[in-house]
Amino acid sequence: MAERELKFEEAMERLETISGKLESEETALEDAIRLYEEGIKLVKVCEKKLAAAEAKLEKVLPESTADRAAKGPLNLREN
Repeated sequence: MAERELKFEEAMERLETISGKLESEETALEDAIRLYEEGIKLVKVCEKKLAAAEAKLEKVLPESTADRAAKGPLNLREN
């Protein structure tokens, strides 16, 4: 049975938990390595989801990617 795909928020929450455990002096080396490996996988999940969200936004926003980059990330209104 395949694992269900984590939502972005779930992955971020788990990353926060892992980060806290890795910062703890009570975490054994073997556990720290396992947590680190899990964290790397979760970072990749988050990066993939963010890239997909960015691609969707590029389709719906009227200005070009170059224009948005010059103004900053997701600056949707002119000042």
